[in-house]
Amino acid sequence: MSIRIGIYGYGNLGRGVEYAIRQNPDLAAVGVFTRRDPKTVKTRTGLPVYSVDDAIKMKDQIDVMILCGGSATDLPVQTPALVKYFNVVDSFDTHANIPRHVAAVQAIAVQAKRTALVSAGWDPGMFSLARLYSGAVLSEGKDYTFWGKGVSQGHSDAIRRIEGVVDARQYTIPVESATAAVRRGENPDFTAAQKHERECFVVAAEGADKARIEREIKTMPNYFAEYNTTVHFITKEELEEKHGGLPHGGVVIRSGVTGENGKNKHVIEYSLKLDSNPEFTASVLVACARAVYRLNTEGVYGCKTMLDVPPAYLSAKSREELLKTLL
Repeated sequence: MSIRIGIYGYGNLGRGVEYAIRQNPDLAAVGVFTRRDPKTVKTRTGLPVYSVDDAIKMKDQIDVMILCGGSATDLPVQTPALVKYFNVVDSFDTHANIPRHVAAVQAIAVQAKRTALVSAGWDPGMFSLARLYSGAVLSEGKDYTFWGKGVSQGHSDAIRRIEGVVDARQYTIPVESATAAVRRGENPDFTAAQKHERECFVVAAEGADKARIEREIKTMPNYFAEYNTTVHFITKEELEEKHGGLPHGGVVIRSGVTGENGKNKHVIEYSLKLDSNPEFTASVLVACARAVYRLNTEGVYGCKTMLDVPPAYLSAKSREELLKTLL
C-alpha cells in the first residue's frame, strides 16, 4: 500500500514534490491544493487540482500533507492550522524562529494525535544532521556553515513580499578567504558579514519607490540586516534570461582536535552542489513524509525535526536491506 501524499501549494517547491513522488514507488500523490482558482492550474504530471478550501474535506484520503508555502508568512500560519487534520511536513527555514515554530505546532499535533516534521530540507535539514554528527564525534572544535553561491528560495520569497516588488532572486555568496581559513584548521571567529555576502536582483513595479525597496531589503532582520547586501534593479526580461535557474549548495565543516593537548587536527566536510534548489528540497520533504507516516502509525505524535527522526525511517528500504547495503 502506497503512502498517500497531498501537495499544499504549487510553486517551484510544489512542482518539485510532484516530480519527487514519482521517483518513489512507495508513495502516491493524491493531488495539489492551491489558493488560486483550480481551473487555472495545470500540473506537470496530470495530478488533480483542488482548492485549499477543500483540503479538510479530504483528510481521510491523505496520509501526509506536504506544505510548500514560504517561511515568511505562509508556514507560521498554515502548519499549526493544518496539523489539526493532517500529518504534515514543512520546510520552514527561518533559523532564528525554528524553536518558536516547533512550539506552536507541538501542542496542537499532540492533541490531534498527528505527527509533524518541520524545517525539513537541506539547511535546516541535511546540514543540521551534518552538524550534529560531526559535533558528536569531534566534541572539541567548531562548526562552520557556508551557503552558496546560489539562489535562496526563502530570501527571494521574502523580497517578493515587499510592496512594489514584481519578482526577485537573491544569491548567497560565501567569502572565499573565510572558507580557506576553515579548511586549514585555523578555527577562526567570523561575523556574519565576514562569512557571506548577499546579492539581490529585483524587478520593481512601474513607479515603485526603489530607494524604499532597497532600504527594506537591507534592513530586513534575519535575512539581510546582518550582511553586506547589494541590490540591483533589473528588467523582468533580464531576470528571466540571466537568473532563471535555481542553483544552490554549500558546505558544513567541523574543525576539531583530539589527543594529548589537542595536538591532532581533524576536519570533517559535508557538501552539496545542487542544480535545482527547490527540486532537491522537495526530495528531502518526500523522504521526511515517509518518516512522518511511520512515526504516526507507531503512535509517535507531536512536532519533530530531522534531528529527531531515526535515519532508517527516511529510506524506502527495509532495515534488512539497509544493513546489507549501507552499514
